[in-house]
Amino acid sequence: MEQLYNMITGELVVFGILAVIIVVFSILAVTTQKIIRSATYLLFALIGTAGLYLFLEYQFLAAVQIAVYAGGVMVLFIFSILLTHNPGQEVKFEKPKRMIIAGLASLAGLAICGHIIYYNVNRFFVYKHIKEFDMKHIGATLMGTDKFQYMLPFETVSILLLACIIGAIMIARKK
Repeated sequence: MEQLYNMITGELVVFGILAVIIVVFSILAVTTQKIIRSATYLLFALIGTAGLYLFLEYQFLAAVQIAVYAGGVMVLFIFSILLTHNPGQEVKFEKPKRMIIAGLASLAGLAICGHIIYYNVNRFFVYKHIKEFDMKHIGATLMGTDKFQYMLPFETVSILLLACIIGAIMIARKK
């Protein structure tokens, strides 16, 4: 018993709290019938994820998580919800058959992701000799066009978000 008590540290407690926050608000986001509440619960799950990044000492990722996802994407979601639905309107539950199929598809996706991570875990630690990335390196990686740089996916996501905004406006205009 004393050995178990020694294993419980402050870090483990903080991680447990953040994990519970993320799991609870994620489940609430997909099970609530009010669509605005669902978006709010998703916001809290994203903030919990930013807390997890801070716990791992990735301050830049935490700032990006708050600014881009909790800020920008959630504003886009809520803007789209307000344009396309009545905010107080309850969302109907799907048929049980569809819920079972969705659950099985989620489990299959989780199994595929777990398989990929398990068999490729060494590839995730390519930069283990580098202690900390500087902002110049992160910026060059995000905005570069060379191999293993992310300019094309970055621009593709911005075009996708623009298409979502235009689609929401077109749907709202028809009503």
